[in-house]
Amino acid sequence: MNTDPLPADARAAMISIASDAIGRMPVTQVPTAIRKSAAFAPARRAKLVGRQIAEALASDDEFRAQLGVQVRAMVPRTVVALETKDELEPSELASAAAVAYLVRTDGWQDVVAAAEAAQRHHRGGSEAHAAATVERLTTQLLQARAEAKQQRTRLREQIEALKQDNAGLRRTLGQTRVELKDAQSRTARALDDLEDVRRAAEVAARETAADVRRLRAKVSDLESESSATRRVARDDRDAEVVRLRLLLETMAEAASGLRRELSLPASSALPADGVAALEPGVVSAASSVGRALLSDDPLLLRRLLELPRLHLVVDGYNVSKEAWPSAPLEQQRTRLVAGLAGLVGGKGVETTVVFDGADLLHTPAVPSPRAVRVRFSPPGVIADDIIRQLVAAEPSGRPVVVVSTDREVAESITKMGARSVASAALVAVLGR
Repeated sequence: MNTDPLPADARAAMISIASDAIGRMPVTQVPTAIRKSAAFAPARRAKLVGRQIAEALASDDEFRAQLGVQVRAMVPRTVVALETKDELEPSELASAAAVAYLVRTDGWQDVVAAAEAAQRHHRGGSEAHAAATVERLTTQLLQARAEAKQQRTRLREQIEALKQDNAGLRRTLGQTRVELKDAQSRTARALDDLEDVRRAAEVAARETAADVRRLRAKVSDLESESSATRRVARDDRDAEVVRLRLLLETMAEAASGLRRELSLPASSALPADGVAALEPGVVSAASSVGRALLSDDPLLLRRLLELPRLHLVVDGYNVSKEAWPSAPLEQQRTRLVAGLAGLVGGKGVETTVVFDGADLLHTPAVPSPRAVRVRFSPPGVIADDIIRQLVAAEPSGRPVVVVSTDREVAESITKMGARSVASAALVAVLGR
């Protein structure tokens, strides 16, 4: 049952986009009814559970909101066009309505209504074209019938003339026909038999050629499908192997670190042995050792940098503008990258700095030390979306720390399992 307000073409586009976005989401965020399809290819998922996906999006607002985050990252230009109310081409209305329905941009109902109106207009144009085609073919049929009637009249006249000639020949060659009657009869039967054989051979040849063409086309389709299936399976397997290997190395290094930290001298004392010795109202010293570490506490960042196989993702301008607000952007970038190289050098920390390049025509050149990876977001894409993509690409279980004071970035990456640290903490650790 269709539970969404989308027209048919926009609904098909919505299911296709949603199927692709589900593959980018954590499995735990996918509804139970369609969770088994999370490992399918997007096209296969849309074909097998497209109806269930549409029903889940219509009934589960939380699932639709989580999927909308992925859609924003997949088609940012379309989302920007919807949010800025840019005029859309008729050919783009179906896909734009699908994106608006998923992301729920301001005024998405108007986009859906426009797509439905465009579909009705297209259907009306197709019906008018079909009516014109029927009228044209009817006129041609009448002309053909008239020409056939004239042809039949000419043939009748020719037949009458031939009959007259035949009558004369019969009178002239009567005796000859009597003598050759048997021979003519045998020859006629032989010609008829040969004609039947020739026609049967032509029919068989045409059928064989058609069968050969169909078989060749089928073989070509099967080969293409097999090649595409092997390629998709190989790509999925390679990506999963990389993620699993990275997660395994992270877990191995974490276990090794725990073994080193827990190599304590043997002790016969137990935690409960000292409970009775406390006087009423006296607080144990052990209970006051720890303290809460806020996101802007540099001690928190220093402790996180000690985690094995850590991936540190830095919102470039968010940090540099807080550290050196009056310095030129080029100097901010250079100082930030150099400071990070000195901070993480030799610690085995994977570090990625993302600068906003949405409004840039050419990417600036930034010296990249060996320990720091520098990225600029593509034109039209903000750095926040690239940061979310970097977090989403990591396997579940690997420690990922994102340094940014952007609340939306912090909330979104926290939902994906990463740890958020304020830019002030990194500025304090770098010593500005």
